[in-house]
Amino acid sequence: MKFISAFAALTAGSVAAFAPSAFTPRQMGVASTSSLNMALADGVKPIVIGVAADSGCGKSTFMRRLTSIFGGDVVGPLGGGFEAGSWETNTLVSDLTTVICLDDYHLNDRNGRKESGLTALNPLENNFDLMFEQVSALKNGETVSKPIYNHVNGTLDTPETIEATPIIIFEGLHPMHDERVRDLLDFTLYLDISDEVKLNWKIQRDMEERGHSLESIMASIEARKPDFDAYIDPQKKDADMIIEVLPTALDEEDKKTLRVRCIQKEGVSDFNPCYLFDSGSSIEWVPAADKLSSPAPGMKLKSGPEDYAGKASQVVEMDGNFDNLQELVYIESALSNTKTKFYGELTQAMLALSDAPGSNNGTGLMQTLAAFAIRDIYEKKTAQAAKATAEATA
Repeated sequence: MKFISAFAALTAGSVAAFAPSAFTPRQMGVASTSSLNMALADGVKPIVIGVAADSGCGKSTFMRRLTSIFGGDVVGPLGGGFEAGSWETNTLVSDLTTVICLDDYHLNDRNGRKESGLTALNPLENNFDLMFEQVSALKNGETVSKPIYNHVNGTLDTPETIEATPIIIFEGLHPMHDERVRDLLDFTLYLDISDEVKLNWKIQRDMEERGHSLESIMASIEARKPDFDAYIDPQKKDADMIIEVLPTALDEEDKKTLRVRCIQKEGVSDFNPCYLFDSGSSIEWVPAADKLSSPAPGMKLKSGPEDYAGKASQVVEMDGNFDNLQELVYIESALSNTKTKFYGELTQAMLALSDAPGSNNGTGLMQTLAAFAIRDIYEKKTAQAAKATAEATA
């Protein structure tokens, strides 16, 4: 257990003590103790990230991991939730990051979609012209007046003012559907949840927690599937990174354990894929049980090159769960090119959100690796812009 001992010694009993102060996350909804300044510095332009996934596929948890790792004071919803003087909003902001939900670009409200007979997954129900206009404006550092789709009552509410921050994330159903918008994105991700896992998650949420019948759940999935297959799923081929969530391959009877693959495209600007042990090699690894404990059916990791949608890719895969999240540091020691700033930062980031769904399996691990990759891209592009500005004014 030498890896765990080393990690414990470094943390000295405190996760916060292990992290540089610039990257210590605050709790969501807690006001900044410093004055919030979302204005961009002179000469700085935002980087824009697109995250695509179906509804109920873990985008909200992924956003928590992203904003935590980017650092800065997290101030929560732009509208402040439902407190006095606030309003319904889907936008999350911090002094470094703005997360915009693409549902806000729905063309019609809920009643309008009932009249049209089209689902929100259909591109005809989304305003891509306005989306392109506002993504372009924010990328140029401008302020926009963005619509709000109210998920509580299904209405289109009064628009809200969005100021550009250094990192802007557009998450939702269609970030890569429109070619004009796709060309503005600096990095793109797709959360790909298999049909079987999606059904299991929906049963747990809607049947066990909300009292829905299995028949109604199946009908809901089947009603959405044609539009999902036609308009959402094809975005995978254009994503720079795909996080694929599948049932475990270790026990075909196990319906809860997950196998998660992080598919990283080669040749993406300012991005080099992560891998296990040796770059370019095909690896299968079962961690030593005395260094990493795992409940049945156990754990296996893989890494290696793969062709994905006709593009060379590097894949890292984890199948199984952790018993003790601190033991992740053992796996972290075997991973290379994680874009972390210090040994143990990956484990520290996972521990900081240990209450989030997926923190004991590959979903949390791969989402955290994606967040570090995005932070690295942001820092590289910021450095390049600063160098270009310095050379231009020399």
